[in-house]
Amino acid sequence: MLFPNEEPPLFQTAEMGSLIYAKACRAANDNIVAMLSLETIGYYRDEPDTQKYPPLIGGLFPSEGNFIAFVSNPSSRALLKRVVAIFREHAAFPSEGAALPSGVPGVGWSDHWAFWQVGYPALMVTDTAPFRNPNYHQPTDTPDTLDYDRMARVVDGLASVLQSLAAPEPR
Repeated sequence: MLFPNEEPPLFQTAEMGSLIYAKACRAANDNIVAMLSLETIGYYRDEPDTQKYPPLIGGLFPSEGNFIAFVSNPSSRALLKRVVAIFREHAAFPSEGAALPSGVPGVGWSDHWAFWQVGYPALMVTDTAPFRNPNYHQPTDTPDTLDYDRMARVVDGLASVLQSLAAPEPR
């Protein structure tokens, strides 16, 4: 699903498309077990110091920007653990997962934030965008800067995640 108005100036306002949708789902009492927001998944670098982080987080994760990140808030920690475990089981690709407070810069910077606002479990799947990609939201953010092989490997892993999440729970 694609949502409008995810970028400023409408981001985290009542006009954000994902918030309008999430509120409608909550009002209808829809059984949403997971929302995964794909927020830039194609920029990778193997060199040291190509990955940056918000304050207080940097020492906990790799300095190479060659992994996909799964980010949730503490309320979605169980979903995060499940998704990361499934991804790692099925994808030959480095990954990191973190359940962080929403106040940490970047943690709520996509459509998953809207689902948190109405109590649905959600997480962001990201190459970490502005913390890695110098082209993010710049005129140089062009298709030739993306790593399509690695992006395809991430998508394959996510396909397994989605299949598992959609399967009926064992009794």
